[in-house]
Amino acid sequence: MKVIICGAGQVGWQIARHLSGERNDVTVVDSNPDLVRRATDTLDVQGIAGFASYPDILDRAGARDADMIIAATHSDEVNMVTCQVAHSVFAIPRKVARLRSQSYLDAIYSDLYRRDHMPIDVVISPEKEVADAALQRLSAPAAFDTENFLDGKAQFLGLRLTADCPVLNTPLRQLTDLFSTLRSVVVAIRRDGTLFAPDPGDQLFAGDDCYVMSHVDDVARTMEIFGKKQAKQERVVLVGGGNVGLAVAQALEARTERIRAKVIEKNRKCAERAADILERTIVLNGDGLDAALLKEANIHRADAVLTVTDDDKVNMLAAVRAKAEGCPFSIALINDPTLVPLMGPLGIDAYINPRATTVSSILRHIRHGRVRGVYSVGDAEAEVIEAEVLSTSPIAGQRIRDIDFPEGVLVGAVLQDGKVVRPTGGLRIEEGNVIALFSMTKDVPEVERLLQVSIDFF
Repeated sequence: MKVIICGAGQVGWQIARHLSGERNDVTVVDSNPDLVRRATDTLDVQGIAGFASYPDILDRAGARDADMIIAATHSDEVNMVTCQVAHSVFAIPRKVARLRSQSYLDAIYSDLYRRDHMPIDVVISPEKEVADAALQRLSAPAAFDTENFLDGKAQFLGLRLTADCPVLNTPLRQLTDLFSTLRSVVVAIRRDGTLFAPDPGDQLFAGDDCYVMSHVDDVARTMEIFGKKQAKQERVVLVGGGNVGLAVAQALEARTERIRAKVIEKNRKCAERAADILERTIVLNGDGLDAALLKEANIHRADAVLTVTDDDKVNMLAAVRAKAEGCPFSIALINDPTLVPLMGPLGIDAYINPRATTVSSILRHIRHGRVRGVYSVGDAEAEVIEAEVLSTSPIAGQRIRDIDFPEGVLVGAVLQDGKVVRPTGGLRIEEGNVIALFSMTKDVPEVERLLQVSIDFF
């Protein structure tokens, strides 16, 4: 597949990294020559320095025979015009644009993106993706990472194991015997900074980050087995009232169960805008690092604090200050992945990486076959892929033990006849099943081969 990626920032670079590693023909376009040079020096991609919306620049990038264009520059308008030029001049069949402005994303204006108007096939909103990720984190506060799969019937959980975990030093195959009715599978472990797909004989140790795919009805029991306590989030304090904080607060207000939320926003205009839009949420204008303001927000009575300003360091410090004032659970928005190792020493319970959420959303629309969802794990080290099995797939009709999966791939759950079942070795994968797989990044091309429909399907 020939892909043009416009924008060589964090998101564009990560998408280029994924696609070039899977032997796609990738060209990166950016107006900053240094970012283009970084991409061409570190990745197997071509690079063009110039403005992505200019037809001659897209022509140089190979737009005449491109299969897809991904517009992920920092400007919404450049991304939109790039897609228009890609459609009108070069007839590129698939166009993906990252748009940030809420006005462009309002549902009442969705008609704008028709092919005869502004021909964008997929619109990605980083703020919406981050807000959704924040709500996911709040739904499973004992997990540092979480995502839903299989129509919400399965949940992917990242759990940090402590010394009081009841199943430490237990081989994974023994866990299956001990909890025979538990519909949960350990699909990955991070130990001493290294992420890997475990073998049945591998054990769990204190300090491990353990990734589990669980039936949604078994999440509470899974948490208990791994030594985690679930607590209801009834009072939440949000530090940051921009687009992300506002989206989270609106989603909390829309929930049927009552959640009391308070928003702290430093910028007066942003605070006034949030106060006008929100109906039941208290908005405080001030600094989220101010201990007196946190006390005014009753941070000691809050069940969780979510820090979502546009400054990583403010988010980290505000989360630390909130916990020092008595809040039991903190989630911080972190753009810079090099800061993630500081989360544990600082006592921050969970984090959200906007780059990872946006990358996951874009990858969902790129994968071959009937891929329904993709979630990026860690610093693009692995993916959880949800896909429908078609009759022409090489795995259709085979038992799991007979499928030649790479070592870095594990099946987490299977949806059969509307029910989520645990993937035992004897389970036969049938046409129409939906499977959720964990795969190390290097093994994704082979996973795609196993999932991809053959040409005779068409």
